[in-house]
Amino acid sequence: MTRVLKGQLVAFGQTPQLITHETRGALVIGDDGTILWRGPLSLLPQAFNSAPVDDFDTKLLLAGFIDAHIHFPQYRMLAAAATDLLDWLARYTFPEEARYADKLYAEGAAAIFLQRLFSNGTTSAMAFCSSHKVCAEALFAAAAKCNMALITGKTMMDRNGTPAVEDEAELSARDTLALHKAFHGKGRLRHAVTPRFAITSSEKQLKLAGEILQDCEGALMQTHLSESAAEIARVKTLFPNDRDYTAIYERFGLLTAQSRFAHGVHLSESEVTRLSEAGASVLHCPTSNNFLGSGMMSMNKLKRLNIGIATDVGGGTSFSILQTLGETYKVQMLCGLKLKAAELFHMATLGNAKILNIAHETGSLDVGKFADVIVLDPEATPVLAARHALSNSLEDVLFALALLGDDRAIAATYVAGQRMH
Repeated sequence: MTRVLKGQLVAFGQTPQLITHETRGALVIGDDGTILWRGPLSLLPQAFNSAPVDDFDTKLLLAGFIDAHIHFPQYRMLAAAATDLLDWLARYTFPEEARYADKLYAEGAAAIFLQRLFSNGTTSAMAFCSSHKVCAEALFAAAAKCNMALITGKTMMDRNGTPAVEDEAELSARDTLALHKAFHGKGRLRHAVTPRFAITSSEKQLKLAGEILQDCEGALMQTHLSESAAEIARVKTLFPNDRDYTAIYERFGLLTAQSRFAHGVHLSESEVTRLSEAGASVLHCPTSNNFLGSGMMSMNKLKRLNIGIATDVGGGTSFSILQTLGETYKVQMLCGLKLKAAELFHMATLGNAKILNIAHETGSLDVGKFADVIVLDPEATPVLAARHALSNSLEDVLFALALLGDDRAIAATYVAGQRMH
Protein backbone atom coordinates (compact mmCIF):
# COMPACT_ATOMS: atom_id res chain seq x y z
CA MET A 1 0.00 0.00 0.00
CA THR A 2 1.22 3.49 -0.85
CA ARG A 3 2.46 5.22 2.30
CA VAL A 4 3.67 8.72 3.17
CA LEU A 5 6.55 9.33 5.57
CA LYS A 6 6.79 12.79 7.12
CA GLY A 7 9.72 14.37 8.93
CA GLN A 8 12.91 16.31 8.32
CA LEU A 9 14.09 15.12 4.92
CA VAL A 10 17.87 14.81 4.46
CA ALA A 11 18.84 13.64 0.98
CA PHE A 12 22.44 13.41 -0.25
CA GLY A 13 23.39 13.94 -3.87
CA GLN A 14 26.40 12.63 -5.75
CA THR A 15 28.82 14.44 -3.43
CA PRO A 16 28.65 15.12 0.34
CA GLN A 17 28.23 18.82 -0.40
CA LEU A 18 25.00 18.26 -2.34
CA ILE A 19 22.37 17.98 0.38
CA THR A 20 18.65 18.59 0.16
CA HIS A 21 17.24 19.44 3.59
CA GLU A 22 13.52 19.95 4.06
CA THR A 23 12.71 20.79 7.68
CA ARG A 24 9.15 19.66 7.01
CA GLY A 25 9.39 17.15 4.22
CA ALA A 26 7.66 14.08 2.92
CA LEU A 27 8.52 10.90 1.10
CA VAL A 28 6.00 8.70 -0.72
CA ILE A 29 6.52 4.93 -0.92
CA GLY A 30 4.72 3.05 -3.68
CA ASP A 31 3.12 -0.38 -3.69
CA ASP A 32 6.31 -1.88 -5.13
CA GLY A 33 8.50 -0.54 -2.34
CA THR A 34 10.11 2.22 -4.39
CA ILE A 35 10.12 5.98 -3.81
CA LEU A 36 7.38 7.68 -5.83
CA TRP A 37 7.92 11.26 -4.70
CA ARG A 38 9.90 13.34 -2.21
CA GLY A 39 9.95 17.00 -1.38
CA PRO A 40 8.50 19.70 0.89
CA LEU A 41 5.36 18.58 2.68
CA SER A 42 3.61 21.71 1.41
CA LEU A 43 4.01 20.44 -2.15
CA LEU A 44 2.80 16.88 -1.53
CA PRO A 45 0.62 15.97 -4.54
CA GLN A 46 -3.08 15.71 -3.80
CA ALA A 47 -3.11 12.16 -5.17
CA PHE A 48 -1.40 11.03 -1.98
CA ASN A 49 -3.57 12.93 0.51
CA SER A 50 -5.57 9.83 1.46
CA ALA A 51 -2.57 7.51 1.81
CA PRO A 52 -1.59 6.17 5.25
CA VAL A 53 0.97 8.37 7.01
CA ASP A 54 3.88 7.70 9.33
CA ASP A 55 4.60 11.12 10.84
CA PHE A 56 8.00 11.43 12.51
CA ASP A 57 7.65 15.13 13.23
CA THR A 58 11.16 16.67 13.56
CA LYS A 59 13.09 13.40 13.31
CA LEU A 60 15.37 12.94 10.29
CA LEU A 61 14.48 10.82 7.25
CA LEU A 62 17.63 9.56 5.51
CA ALA A 63 18.71 6.80 3.18
CA GLY A 64 19.45 3.60 5.10
CA PHE A 65 22.99 2.77 6.11
CA ILE A 66 25.00 0.26 4.07
CA ASP A 67 27.58 -1.97 5.78
CA ALA A 68 30.29 -2.85 3.27
CA HIS A 69 31.99 -5.58 5.32
CA ILE A 70 30.49 -7.70 8.09
CA HIS A 71 30.69 -11.37 9.14
CA PHE A 72 27.31 -13.06 9.57
CA PRO A 73 28.58 -16.08 11.59
CA GLN A 74 30.38 -13.79 14.01
CA TYR A 75 27.28 -11.89 15.13
CA ARG A 76 27.59 -13.28 18.70
CA MET A 77 31.33 -12.67 19.00
CA LEU A 78 31.67 -8.98 19.75
CA ALA A 79 34.31 -8.19 22.39
CA ALA A 80 36.01 -11.59 22.30
CA ALA A 81 39.39 -10.68 23.77
CA ALA A 82 42.58 -11.94 22.11
CA THR A 83 46.22 -10.94 21.68
CA ASP A 84 45.85 -10.12 17.98
CA LEU A 85 43.96 -11.04 14.80
CA LEU A 86 45.45 -14.52 14.31
CA ASP A 87 44.93 -15.48 17.95
CA TRP A 88 41.35 -14.18 17.75
CA LEU A 89 40.62 -16.32 14.67
CA ALA A 90 41.98 -19.48 16.24
CA ARG A 91 40.43 -19.10 19.70
CA TYR A 92 37.01 -17.73 18.85
CA THR A 93 36.18 -17.36 15.17
CA PHE A 94 36.80 -20.85 13.83
CA PRO A 95 34.93 -22.63 16.66
CA GLU A 96 31.98 -20.26 16.26
CA GLU A 97 31.85 -20.56 12.48
CA ALA A 98 31.89 -24.37 12.77
CA ARG A 99 28.33 -24.18 14.09
CA TYR A 100 27.12 -23.00 10.68
CA ALA A 101 27.48 -26.44 9.11
CA ASP A 102 24.07 -27.03 10.70
CA LYS A 103 21.32 -25.80 8.35
CA LEU A 104 18.76 -25.16 11.08
CA TYR A 105 21.27 -23.28 13.21
CA ALA A 106 22.26 -21.11 10.25
CA GLU A 107 18.65 -20.34 9.40
CA GLY A 108 17.84 -19.29 12.96
CA ALA A 109 20.96 -17.17 13.17
CA ALA A 110 20.23 -15.44 9.84
CA ALA A 111 16.94 -14.06 11.14
CA ILE A 112 18.63 -12.72 14.27
CA PHE A 113 21.52 -11.26 12.29
CA LEU A 114 19.26 -9.31 9.93
CA GLN A 115 17.25 -7.95 12.84
CA ARG A 116 20.50 -6.73 14.40
CA LEU A 117 21.21 -4.85 11.19
CA PHE A 118 17.74 -3.34 10.93
CA SER A 119 17.67 -2.22 14.56
CA ASN A 120 20.90 -0.33 13.89
CA GLY A 121 19.62 1.33 10.73
CA THR A 122 21.51 -0.89 8.28
CA THR A 123 19.35 -1.68 5.25
CA SER A 124 21.96 -3.26 2.92
CA ALA A 125 25.21 -5.13 3.46
CA MET A 126 28.02 -7.18 1.98
CA ALA A 127 28.62 -10.06 4.36
CA PHE A 128 30.96 -12.99 4.82
CA CYS A 129 29.41 -16.35 5.62
CA SER A 130 31.17 -19.43 6.98
CA SER A 131 32.83 -21.99 4.71
CA HIS A 132 29.60 -24.00 4.61
CA LYS A 133 27.29 -23.67 1.60
CA VAL A 134 24.21 -23.99 3.84
CA CYS A 135 25.29 -20.88 5.74
CA ALA A 136 25.23 -18.72 2.60
CA GLU A 137 21.96 -20.30 1.49
CA ALA A 138 20.37 -19.41 4.84
CA LEU A 139 21.46 -15.78 4.68
CA PHE A 140 20.40 -15.38 1.05
CA ALA A 141 16.97 -16.83 1.86
CA ALA A 142 16.46 -14.60 4.91
CA ALA A 143 17.41 -11.46 2.96
CA ALA A 144 15.12 -12.44 0.09
CA LYS A 145 12.16 -12.58 2.49
CA CYS A 146 12.88 -8.95 3.43
CA ASN A 147 13.48 -7.82 -0.17
CA MET A 148 16.87 -6.59 1.04
CA ALA A 149 19.89 -5.70 -1.07
CA LEU A 150 22.43 -8.22 0.23
CA ILE A 151 25.73 -9.43 -1.17
CA THR A 152 27.33 -12.58 0.22
CA GLY A 153 29.02 -15.86 -0.58
CA LYS A 154 30.45 -18.91 1.12
CA THR A 155 33.92 -18.41 2.56
CA MET A 156 36.65 -20.28 0.69
CA MET A 157 39.36 -21.62 3.04
CA ASP A 158 41.15 -24.93 2.57
CA ARG A 159 44.06 -24.58 5.05
CA ASN A 160 45.24 -23.03 8.32
CA GLY A 161 41.85 -23.16 9.98
CA THR A 162 40.42 -26.14 11.83
CA PRO A 163 38.96 -29.26 10.16
CA ALA A 164 35.40 -28.12 10.94
CA VAL A 165 35.78 -24.93 8.88
CA GLU A 166 38.21 -25.97 6.18
CA ASP A 167 36.83 -26.90 2.77
CA GLU A 168 38.44 -28.57 -0.25
CA ALA A 169 39.52 -26.40 -3.17
CA GLU A 170 37.53 -28.03 -5.98
CA LEU A 171 34.39 -28.65 -3.91
CA SER A 172 34.55 -25.07 -2.64
CA ALA A 173 34.73 -23.84 -6.23
CA ARG A 174 31.72 -25.93 -7.25
CA ASP A 175 29.71 -24.69 -4.27
CA THR A 176 30.63 -21.09 -5.07
CA LEU A 177 29.50 -21.47 -8.69
CA ALA A 178 26.27 -23.12 -7.54
CA LEU A 179 25.51 -20.24 -5.17
CA HIS A 180 26.09 -17.72 -7.95
CA LYS A 181 23.70 -19.55 -10.25
CA ALA A 182 21.04 -19.98 -7.57
CA PHE A 183 21.01 -16.48 -6.06
CA HIS A 184 22.88 -13.80 -8.01
CA GLY A 185 20.48 -11.29 -9.52
CA LYS A 186 17.44 -12.96 -7.95
CA GLY A 187 15.45 -10.05 -6.61
CA ARG A 188 17.90 -7.78 -4.79
CA LEU A 189 20.46 -10.48 -4.02
CA ARG A 190 24.05 -10.38 -5.30
CA HIS A 191 26.89 -12.86 -5.02
CA ALA A 192 30.51 -12.32 -3.97
CA VAL A 193 33.36 -14.75 -4.51
CA THR A 194 34.80 -14.95 -0.98
CA PRO A 195 38.27 -16.28 -0.20
CA ARG A 196 38.80 -15.43 3.48
CA PHE A 197 42.38 -14.25 2.98
CA ALA A 198 45.66 -15.54 1.57
CA ILE A 199 46.64 -17.33 4.80
CA THR A 200 43.66 -19.71 4.66
CA SER A 201 43.69 -20.51 0.94
CA SER A 202 46.15 -22.69 -0.93
CA GLU A 203 47.54 -21.55 -4.25
CA LYS A 204 45.19 -24.02 -5.93
CA GLN A 205 42.16 -22.45 -4.23
CA LEU A 206 43.24 -18.88 -5.01
CA LYS A 207 43.72 -19.86 -8.65
CA LEU A 208 40.23 -21.37 -8.77
CA ALA A 209 38.79 -18.29 -7.07
CA GLY A 210 40.30 -16.08 -9.77
CA GLU A 211 38.86 -18.28 -12.51
CA ILE A 212 35.45 -18.30 -10.85
CA LEU A 213 35.45 -14.52 -10.57
CA GLN A 214 35.85 -14.32 -14.34
CA ASP A 215 33.05 -16.84 -14.88
CA CYS A 216 30.54 -15.32 -12.43
CA GLU A 217 29.14 -12.38 -14.35
CA GLY A 218 28.41 -9.39 -12.12
CA ALA A 219 29.90 -10.92 -8.98
CA LEU A 220 32.11 -8.98 -6.61
CA MET A 221 35.13 -10.45 -4.81
CA GLN A 222 35.55 -9.83 -1.10
CA THR A 223 38.55 -10.70 1.04
CA HIS A 224 40.97 -9.24 3.59
CA LEU A 225 44.21 -7.42 2.92
CA SER A 226 46.99 -5.96 5.04
CA GLU A 227 45.06 -5.93 8.30
CA SER A 228 47.79 -6.53 10.90
CA ALA A 229 51.57 -6.77 11.12
CA ALA A 230 51.50 -10.40 12.32
CA GLU A 231 49.17 -11.35 9.46
CA ILE A 232 51.48 -9.74 6.89
CA ALA A 233 54.47 -11.58 8.34
CA ARG A 234 52.58 -14.88 8.17
CA VAL A 235 51.60 -14.21 4.57
CA LYS A 236 55.25 -13.61 3.72
CA THR A 237 56.24 -17.04 5.05
CA LEU A 238 53.49 -18.71 2.99
CA PHE A 239 54.18 -16.81 -0.23
CA PRO A 240 57.92 -15.99 -0.07
CA ASN A 241 58.25 -15.34 -3.80
CA ASP A 242 55.56 -12.64 -4.04
CA ARG A 243 56.84 -9.11 -3.53
CA ASP A 244 53.99 -8.11 -1.20
CA TYR A 245 50.54 -9.13 0.02
CA THR A 246 48.66 -7.45 -2.84
CA ALA A 247 50.83 -9.26 -5.40
CA ILE A 248 49.37 -12.60 -4.28
CA TYR A 249 45.84 -11.58 -5.20
CA GLU A 250 47.19 -9.96 -8.36
CA ARG A 251 48.91 -13.20 -9.43
CA PHE A 252 45.70 -15.20 -9.15
CA GLY A 253 43.39 -12.77 -10.97
CA LEU A 254 41.79 -11.41 -7.80
CA LEU A 255 42.96 -7.81 -8.17
CA THR A 256 40.23 -6.35 -10.39
CA ALA A 257 37.64 -3.59 -10.52
CA GLN A 258 35.28 -6.08 -8.82
CA SER A 259 37.60 -6.58 -5.84
CA ARG A 260 36.75 -5.27 -2.39
CA PHE A 261 39.50 -5.53 0.23
CA ALA A 262 38.73 -5.10 3.93
CA HIS A 263 41.19 -3.13 6.10
CA GLY A 264 44.24 -2.06 4.04
CA VAL A 265 45.90 -0.72 7.18
CA HIS A 266 49.54 -1.26 6.22
CA LEU A 267 49.57 -0.90 2.43
CA SER A 268 52.74 0.31 0.74
CA GLU A 269 52.75 3.05 -1.90
CA SER A 270 53.31 0.43 -4.56
CA GLU A 271 50.28 -1.55 -3.38
CA VAL A 272 48.10 1.57 -3.31
CA THR A 273 49.17 2.36 -6.87
CA ARG A 274 48.31 -1.12 -8.13
CA LEU A 275 45.00 -1.19 -6.29
CA SER A 276 44.13 2.18 -7.81
CA GLU A 277 45.12 1.12 -11.32
CA ALA A 278 42.95 -2.00 -11.00
CA GLY A 279 39.94 0.02 -9.82
CA ALA A 280 39.68 -1.99 -6.60
CA SER A 281 38.24 -0.61 -3.34
CA VAL A 282 39.35 -0.74 0.30
CA LEU A 283 36.87 -1.02 3.16
CA HIS A 284 37.73 0.85 6.38
CA CYS A 285 36.88 -1.04 9.58
CA PRO A 286 37.88 1.29 12.43
CA THR A 287 36.30 -0.42 15.43
CA SER A 288 37.81 -3.76 14.43
CA ASN A 289 41.25 -2.27 13.72
CA ASN A 290 41.21 -0.55 17.10
CA PHE A 291 39.88 -3.51 19.09
CA LEU A 292 42.37 -6.02 17.66
CA GLY A 293 45.24 -3.53 17.73
CA SER A 294 45.75 -3.91 13.99
CA GLY A 295 46.66 -0.28 13.37
CA MET A 296 45.22 2.96 12.03
CA MET A 297 44.28 3.10 8.36
CA SER A 298 44.95 6.59 6.96
CA MET A 299 42.47 7.77 4.36
CA ASN A 300 44.95 10.44 3.32
CA LYS A 301 47.43 7.71 2.41
CA LEU A 302 44.74 5.86 0.44
CA LYS A 303 43.06 8.90 -1.13
CA ARG A 304 43.59 7.58 -4.65
CA LEU A 305 41.31 4.64 -3.83
CA ASN A 306 37.59 4.28 -3.38
CA ILE A 307 37.15 3.80 0.36
CA GLY A 308 34.10 2.24 1.96
CA ILE A 309 33.06 2.09 5.60
CA ALA A 310 32.22 -1.06 7.55
CA THR A 311 31.54 -2.45 11.01
CA ASP A 312 33.45 -5.72 10.50
CA VAL A 313 31.40 -7.41 13.23
CA GLY A 314 32.51 -9.54 15.06
CA GLY A 315 36.06 -8.13 15.09
CA GLY A 316 34.25 -4.83 15.05
CA THR A 317 32.69 -3.93 18.38
CA SER A 318 29.32 -2.57 17.27
CA PHE A 319 26.60 -3.21 14.69
CA SER A 320 25.98 0.54 14.73
CA ILE A 321 27.11 2.47 11.66
CA LEU A 322 26.73 5.61 13.79
CA GLN A 323 29.36 4.34 16.23
CA THR A 324 31.50 3.25 13.29
CA LEU A 325 31.32 6.78 11.86
CA GLY A 326 32.39 8.19 15.22
CA GLU A 327 35.41 5.87 15.31
CA THR A 328 36.23 6.77 11.72
CA TYR A 329 36.27 10.44 12.64
CA LYS A 330 38.58 9.87 15.62
CA VAL A 331 41.01 7.58 13.77
CA GLN A 332 41.27 9.97 10.83
CA MET A 333 41.84 12.91 13.20
CA LEU A 334 44.81 11.00 14.60
CA CYS A 335 46.00 10.49 11.01
CA GLY A 336 45.74 14.21 10.23
CA LEU A 337 42.40 14.27 8.39
CA LYS A 338 39.34 16.08 9.75
CA LEU A 339 36.16 14.73 8.18
CA LYS A 340 32.85 16.56 8.15
CA ALA A 341 29.71 14.78 9.29
CA ALA A 342 28.22 15.09 5.80
CA GLU A 343 31.24 13.23 4.42
CA LEU A 344 30.83 10.45 6.96
CA PHE A 345 27.12 9.98 6.28
CA HIS A 346 27.69 10.11 2.52
CA MET A 347 30.31 7.32 2.83
CA ALA A 348 27.88 5.12 4.76
CA THR A 349 25.04 5.57 2.26
CA LEU A 350 25.58 6.50 -1.38
CA GLY A 351 29.36 6.05 -1.13
CA ASN A 352 29.03 2.44 -0.02
CA ALA A 353 26.23 1.84 -2.53
CA LYS A 354 28.57 2.87 -5.34
CA ILE A 355 31.36 0.65 -4.02
CA LEU A 356 29.01 -2.34 -3.84
CA ASN A 357 27.53 -1.64 -7.30
CA ILE A 358 24.01 -1.16 -5.93
CA ALA A 359 23.69 2.63 -6.28
CA HIS A 360 21.11 2.18 -9.03
CA GLU A 361 18.66 0.84 -6.46
CA THR A 362 19.64 2.20 -3.03
CA GLY A 363 21.94 4.54 -1.12
CA SER A 364 19.93 7.72 -1.63
CA LEU A 365 16.35 8.98 -1.55
CA ASP A 366 16.06 9.44 -5.30
CA VAL A 367 12.68 8.78 -6.90
CA GLY A 368 12.63 5.30 -8.43
CA LYS A 369 15.03 3.71 -5.95
CA PHE A 370 13.86 1.29 -3.30
CA ALA A 371 12.63 2.96 -0.15
CA ASP A 372 15.48 1.86 2.11
CA VAL A 373 14.94 4.58 4.68
CA ILE A 374 15.92 5.20 8.27
CA VAL A 375 14.53 7.64 10.80
CA LEU A 376 17.09 9.19 13.15
CA ASP A 377 16.14 10.80 16.44
CA PRO A 378 18.68 13.51 17.34
CA GLU A 379 17.22 13.64 20.86
CA ALA A 380 17.08 9.89 21.48
CA THR A 381 19.07 9.99 24.73
CA PRO A 382 19.52 12.64 27.42
CA VAL A 383 23.07 13.23 26.23
CA LEU A 384 21.97 13.65 22.60
CA ALA A 385 19.07 15.86 23.61
CA ALA A 386 21.32 18.19 25.60
CA ARG A 387 23.81 18.35 22.72
CA HIS A 388 21.01 18.89 20.18
CA ALA A 389 19.92 22.04 21.99
CA LEU A 390 23.28 23.57 20.99
CA SER A 391 23.11 22.62 17.30
CA ASN A 392 22.84 25.50 14.85
CA SER A 393 22.98 23.63 11.55
CA LEU A 394 22.31 20.27 9.91
CA GLU A 395 26.06 19.57 10.05
CA ASP A 396 25.92 20.07 13.84
CA VAL A 397 23.02 17.63 14.13
CA LEU A 398 24.67 14.96 11.99
CA PHE A 399 28.01 15.36 13.76
CA ALA A 400 26.42 14.84 17.17
CA LEU A 401 24.63 11.72 15.90
CA ALA A 402 27.87 10.31 14.49
CA LEU A 403 29.87 10.91 17.66
CA LEU A 404 27.19 10.25 20.28
CA GLY A 405 24.59 8.09 18.56
CA ASP A 406 23.97 4.34 18.54
CA ASP A 407 21.02 2.00 18.00
CA ARG A 408 18.88 4.11 20.33
CA ALA A 409 18.90 6.89 17.76
CA ILE A 410 17.28 4.63 15.13
CA ALA A 411 13.59 5.44 15.45
CA ALA A 412 12.54 3.32 12.46
CA THR A 413 14.01 1.33 9.58
CA TYR A 414 12.28 0.64 6.27
CA VAL A 415 13.57 -1.90 3.75
CA ALA A 416 11.98 -1.66 0.31
CA GLY A 417 9.15 0.29 1.93
CA GLN A 418 8.41 -2.24 4.66
CA ARG A 419 8.95 -1.19 8.26
CA MET A 420 11.44 -3.70 9.67
CA HIS A 421 12.24 -1.89 12.94
